Amino acid sequence: MSERDADGMYGWIWRHLPGNAWVRALISLVLVLAAVFVLFQYVFPWAEPLLPFNDVTVDEGSGATP
Repeated sequence: MSERDADGMYGWIWRHLPGNAWVRALISLVLVLAAVFVLFQYVFPWAEPLLPFNDVTVDEGSGATP
């Protein structure tokens, strides 16, 4: 296995971005921020109703009274 094969996905992305190291770092930052934005604006709101976070199994009548 060559050193180039060991880089994996991130090495492949880094090699295919244009510009010098500073430009590549800036483009990488913009890509990460865009991915986070898409997740919070579209993916998480779509998936939230499918997740069981609001399924509470505690009975209201049992337990100590405050």
